[in-house]
Amino acid sequence: MSKEFEEIFSRLTILEKNEITKSKIETVVDIIPLLLERVSKDNIDELAAILKQSVLPSICSKTDDEIEQVFESIDEDKNLLFDKEIQKKIQRFIEQRFARDKQVVIQRTSDISKFVSLMGQYLNDAITSSGSGSKNVLSIKEKIQSIDLSNDNLLQLSDLQTELINAASSIESEMNTVSNKLQTGKTKVQELEEKVNSLEQELAKTKDESMKDHLTGLLTRRAYNEEIKKIESSYKRHNTQYAVVFFDLDFFKKVNDTYGHECGDVILSTFAKILEKNTRDHDIVGRYGGEEFVAIVHFNLNRELLQYLKRIKTIVTANNFKYKEHEIKVTFSAGVAIRANHESYNSALQKADMLLFEAKENGRNQIKLEDGKTI
Repeated sequence: MSKEFEEIFSRLTILEKNEITKSKIETVVDIIPLLLERVSKDNIDELAAILKQSVLPSICSKTDDEIEQVFESIDEDKNLLFDKEIQKKIQRFIEQRFARDKQVVIQRTSDISKFVSLMGQYLNDAITSSGSGSKNVLSIKEKIQSIDLSNDNLLQLSDLQTELINAASSIESEMNTVSNKLQTGKTKVQELEEKVNSLEQELAKTKDESMKDHLTGLLTRRAYNEEIKKIESSYKRHNTQYAVVFFDLDFFKKVNDTYGHECGDVILSTFAKILEKNTRDHDIVGRYGGEEFVAIVHFNLNRELLQYLKRIKTIVTANNFKYKEHEIKVTFSAGVAIRANHESYNSALQKADMLLFEAKENGRNQIKLEDGKTI
């Protein structure tokens, strides 16, 4: 085995390595047909959909006709994805998407700055007005103290009364002005608060959408990898037992070839809903790629895990998937590894992948566990 062969071999998936071992492939040239299987039409469709989603603004509602035209041409000829000019256009679209989203965030968050400025202005007016009125009252107080009432100085008292009335009127006018400004400010603050809340909701929605696979609604592979870090941390601290379950739909390419890719999307989406509905909230399930799904299932007793696996299998095998007037029989294969039996999560994941491969090699439509059980 050459050094070049070993280097390429080390980068392959477990399924590909198993295929090479099984077929006794020993040269780099013989690996090429296996690698070309990665670039299937299914994968190109998936890649095109992901790329289109990535160039469309996540917050800004603006879209370009040029984007639509490019991806319509890709839909007609998937090989355009490998054209350098098309790749440059997609790269430019992605850069524009980031710029647009950034501009929208800057524009909307500027409302917060307006709010701070507005409140500062009104508070300053209130303080200034209050200060003016206080000075008038203080001056009147000093005059009152200086009056010699023993001399019955009525003229001074009369003048003082006039000043008191004028000061009171001035204070009333100032307070009315401040009150009106604050009332106006309150309305504007409420408007700004609504805009800020709306922005927060849009940002939260955008974050949530970025974590979900656009077709199935399950966690994307990236989001799944982030969640598994938390689960692995909990496992190491509290020894929370869990299993890694790798699912793969059987003969999925045949479904696409027979009924079309739209039908394939319906199958994937329906299977995802079955997994999501039957997986508990503290467990996670994600789309790993293509027709592969992965679930992390916590359990205390082995029978709890077996019940989960049997429930999924029963639902899928006992029902037909519906697409238009067609009722399609679909099965799946799966591999299951227990985290406690392995030194790391990655080791458990590789074992589940290997068991999935065995399930497919042994006839499909079965779930293989590492204790030798087959469901």
